[in-house]
Amino acid sequence: MNVAVVGLSHKTAPVEIREKLSIQEAKIEEAIAHLRGYPHIEEVAIISTCNRLEIYAVVTETEKGVTEITQFLSETAHIPLQQLRRYLFTLLHQDSVRHLMRVAGGLESLVLGEGQILAQVRNTHKLGQKYKGINRLLDRLFKQAITAGRRVRTETSIGTGAVSISSAAVELVHSKVDLTTQKIAIIGAGKMSCLLVKHLLAKGATDITIVNRSHRRSEELAAQFAQATLNLQALTEMLPIVGQSDIVFTSTGATEPILNRANLTSCIPENHSVMLVDISVPRNVDSDVHGMTGVIAYNVDDLKAVVAQNHASRRKMAQEAEILLEEEVEAFELWWRSLDTVPTISCLRSKVEDIREQELEKALSRLGTEFAEKHQEVIEALTRGIVNKILHEPMVQLRAQQDIEARKHCLQSLQMLFDLDVSEQYG
Repeated sequence: MNVAVVGLSHKTAPVEIREKLSIQEAKIEEAIAHLRGYPHIEEVAIISTCNRLEIYAVVTETEKGVTEITQFLSETAHIPLQQLRRYLFTLLHQDSVRHLMRVAGGLESLVLGEGQILAQVRNTHKLGQKYKGINRLLDRLFKQAITAGRRVRTETSIGTGAVSISSAAVELVHSKVDLTTQKIAIIGAGKMSCLLVKHLLAKGATDITIVNRSHRRSEELAAQFAQATLNLQALTEMLPIVGQSDIVFTSTGATEPILNRANLTSCIPENHSVMLVDISVPRNVDSDVHGMTGVIAYNVDDLKAVVAQNHASRRKMAQEAEILLEEEVEAFELWWRSLDTVPTISCLRSKVEDIREQELEKALSRLGTEFAEKHQEVIEALTRGIVNKILHEPMVQLRAQQDIEARKHCLQSLQMLFDLDVSEQYG
């Protein structure tokens, strides 16, 4: 068994490729079932965000398992393998373990140290369990990664004042215009939109309209900003609102663009200009809007320059996080290395327990019925305690043995000395 991760991110692929490989939450169950159907994939979990798609898998044969995942991605994106490969990365065993720890800690994010990714890793773990993609290995790995991410945020300063994609988008706009004088629209009412409102208000914006399909979601968002007056509009009013706005942020779960050259041409008045900032993947704003008169468009990849300004100062903070993450990587590796000791340990414990029960039964029969009934619990606890104490230290030392050959020799010695038939019990 090996753990592998195959994927792509903002570091390896542009947004037009990432959006083709984005897997919406509603499609995760189908994707997990598809991947589990391959012959060399035992477990699978999928992280899909605006900046990355990563498939973590436990594979029985590394090369064949990786090929199956790559094939799945090619089919999902409708991109030929030879074209897709240039955007993909593949990491195996300890490298894949370390990568997930770094992702959970925010060290692989576009915005170094951003906090949303930890919630996304938690959600990946939850969905993997729900749709039966995760078993023992990935369950332990994701739990360890979540612990790692939590430690980074509580034991280091990297998360202090960390900007998000939403705040970077607001910073980008703020560097170009005075937000206090702008009519602003936000299409969408999810977490990213909530963060947009928060950062816009902090920059002095006062005229903000929320456009969303669900009025209830819009009201829930507005309730978090009692100090502000937000204008809530239905999605059917989207184009008139866009035409009246100076700045439009888009952050929806739509799988196809909702704004394009055709509908923008019909709604933007002559001599009026609008700035479009699309922080969604898949993109909400079609690429055909570039070059339109009166339209300035940005997407998530355009935020990199804003993020870079904060990156250098955060690099030193990231070094603190690296140390903690290595501790969590080592903890997982230690657990993983101990797995091959389990059959021998269980077999030995079972054999010793059989001996204990046989000898206890003999002793109780010699002591007589009246004594046995009165003192059986005490004698039972005594013999069980002796067995546990005798086995405890050898078992601890065996699990802690890091040298693979030395551990293998110890296991063989135990099997020979105690005449253990591990294959019969675990074959």
